[in-house]
Amino acid sequence: MSTEPWALVGLLAAVRFTVHAEPSPGLLPRLLQPFAKRDLVPDRFEAQVSGTAMRIDIAMEAMPAEMVHLVAGNIGQTIGVLSVTHRQEITGQVRRRAA
Repeated sequence: MSTEPWALVGLLAAVRFTVHAEPSPGLLPRLLQPFAKRDLVPDRFEAQVSGTAMRIDIAMEAMPAEMVHLVAGNIGQTIGVLSVTHRQEITGQVRRRAA
């Protein structure tokens, strides 16, 4: 199956983003902004500081698959983020309501 964004329209993905960043008081709300502007709510958000580094895990069980690369890109552009990786698995299709 193609992982190009246009080939993923209508599919749902379980996704987990792992972010490594510099600790900063405003970082956590900035990381949620790419989700909020797409009307998405992560199922899990966990942050841990270790010395001068911070690791944040953000997970969703049913995210529109075509949005994964957009959110990953937005997270990667956030000030203070050193790296972002993600794992995704296609889990289903969006159910359309009858008109």
